[in-house]
Amino acid sequence: MNYPKLAFTDVIKTLQEKLGSRTAYKRVEKMTYVDGLTPIEIQFLGQLDSFYMASFGDNGYPYIQHRGGPKGFVKVIDDQTIGLIDFTGNRQYISLGNITMNPKVSLIFVSYPMRARLKMYAEAEIVEIDDRPELFDFLKPEDYKFRPERILLFHIKAYDWNCPQHITPKYSLSEIDEITAPKDRQIGELKQEVERLKQQLAELKPIT
Repeated sequence: MNYPKLAFTDVIKTLQEKLGSRTAYKRVEKMTYVDGLTPIEIQFLGQLDSFYMASFGDNGYPYIQHRGGPKGFVKVIDDQTIGLIDFTGNRQYISLGNITMNPKVSLIFVSYPMRARLKMYAEAEIVEIDDRPELFDFLKPEDYKFRPERILLFHIKAYDWNCPQHITPKYSLSEIDEITAPKDRQIGELKQEVERLKQQLAELKPIT
């Protein structure tokens, strides 16, 4: 999996040459090769509750879709394949139609708290649930309300990490609750201690 070799077309190489970055990226192309997902990417994907997918329509325009779910709803099947359950949404089926015509997609996974961004080239595969019930059981999220329509598999062709520059840290409500929980507990314990001390003072007999 060599992301630069796949990403850098002749037009892009010409631009890099013109704008002064080609020498550096030529070295990157020679040095970059990863044989499948590593434990770092697998752990990263397991922490995310959303990603972005770009597909290409026969109208000549790309289409970008946000995909969301519970943390870990994108699951690693093997080191070159990830998958998810396609939940019922607004039923426009733009991405689905694009994939039917052209399975090549681009995926971007972002962790805003970590300021980390993983990008992938992949080929999408549409799988009917009845055809792979055991795969559905593996992919379905637990303790999450959803209506499944189908299974989507992504066969990874290349991936790379982006630099954290310009990623503003953002936190979900659950992440904020997790961060503030120890402080909230401490405040609660201190309030109880204050009330206990007040009670003790109130029970003391006045000195005459």
